[in-house]
Amino acid sequence: MRDEHAALDIVQDAMLKLAENYGDRPAEEFPMLFQRILQNAIRDHFRRQKVRSFWTTLFSSFTPQHDADDFDPLDALQDNDNASQPARPDDALSQSQLIAAIEDGLAQLPARQREAFLLRYWEEMDTAETAAAMGCSEGSVKTHCSRATHALAAILKKRGIDLT
Repeated sequence: MRDEHAALDIVQDAMLKLAENYGDRPAEEFPMLFQRILQNAIRDHFRRQKVRSFWTTLFSSFTPQHDADDFDPLDALQDNDNASQPARPDDALSQSQLIAAIEDGLAQLPARQREAFLLRYWEEMDTAETAAAMGCSEGSVKTHCSRATHALAAILKKRGIDLT
């Protein structure tokens, strides 16, 4: 990390979580538990930073050219498609049916393919992190993910759903 203060905050938060949640565990387990808690805290920090920077960049395009202290970017947004309103019932139904079909398709995948797919695309882990979590090589992760996406696409296509 480049920001020393943020790094110290992350380490401190990880230590607090270790003490709060695992204080009753044997001392031999602390290093491994702390390592996992720290890795998760770092990952969470970078995810939050990524989202924060995305929205900051997005909203910065709405700021006026002159510096107005009382400018609120939300006031500049227009909702022409009424997207801030709940989806129409038919749209909500078709979306929930699509989600159910995807979940059903995921349930049909072999366990390792499903695990690799969810870690890579749902948890947004990179190949190395996924390989470490699954206890296999990066090549195996790539193979499992490729097979999972092809199998899921075939399952959905049988149901008349084409996401391409």
